[in-house]
Amino acid sequence: MAEEKKEQKKPQWFLVHTYSGSEKKALLNLKERIKGYGVEDRIFDVVLPVDYYSVVERGKRKIKPLRVFPGYIVVHMILDDETWFVVRNTPGVLGFVGSGGKPTPLSEEEVKVIMDRIGEDEAREKTNFEVGDRVKILAGPFKDMEGTVQEIDAEKGKSKVLLEMFGREMPVEIKSEYIQKI
Repeated sequence: MAEEKKEQKKPQWFLVHTYSGSEKKALLNLKERIKGYGVEDRIFDVVLPVDYYSVVERGKRKIKPLRVFPGYIVVHMILDDETWFVVRNTPGVLGFVGSGGKPTPLSEEEVKVIMDRIGEDEAREKTNFEVGDRVKILAGPFKDMEGTVQEIDAEKGKSKVLLEMFGREMPVEIKSEYIQKI
């Protein structure tokens, strides 16, 4: 029995169901309640799993968030009666995911999959084209021209594109965010 008590004192990750579209509001409400009830020593982290992706809008590349699990947030906590009460009675929270009303902790593999999402910086660096691809220039003095990617410098965020001008190919260095694969 004493061994069971120690098992419950170990922090675990739990999936918490929220109203769809209100995940961020539920997350903020829960963070406020954690402070208000003084359970920061047992509820360690509240996460809204988000992937970032790159899109082109009006000729400019933008990084946008995409909710991975709409209607859910993830909470890292030690489950006891008080922490269960704090989370369960947070405005916007519908309850824990689990069978028979009992919260089921996520496995290490599930947590790894959730936490290893594409971050904002990775999405910004990730280009949608490679060396040798045909591309279109989206902005600047070469707008709407097409060419072939010759070189990509991810550190500088620029690419060298061969454009045909005046009857011959000319290499031009352009910010990668202004290039789109055809």
